[in-house]
Amino acid sequence: MIALGGDVKVVVATQPVDFRRGINGLVALVASALAADPYCGDVFVFRPKRGDRLRLLFWDGSGMVLVSKWLESGRFTWPPIRDGSIRLTREEFALLVAGLDWTRVAKRYVKRPVRAA
Repeated sequence: MIALGGDVKVVVATQPVDFRRGINGLVALVASALAADPYCGDVFVFRPKRGDRLRLLFWDGSGMVLVSKWLESGRFTWPPIRDGSIRLTREEFALLVAGLDWTRVAKRYVKRPVRAA
């Protein structure tokens, strides 16, 4: 399990990438295609054309970390293929990494309380 801090964002690249790319290739992809800073501490999620694998890339403060996972059976639930990226909540990210369908989770919006004067 990867624990995420409150200010960490999870960014999913929606275009499939070639998994022969190493860590340096994915860092360059974050900077160019996603227009993001790969050293900001956010988690960047990549998918190949096959839906049963994923890669996570993030800076942990002392070095770049690359995590790979593939499912023995089944596929990950991915967003539609298009240019750019999408952001996931921590809960959606946990479901994605677990191989569950994170798109079926209903988001509940709670009205923020107003401080009485």
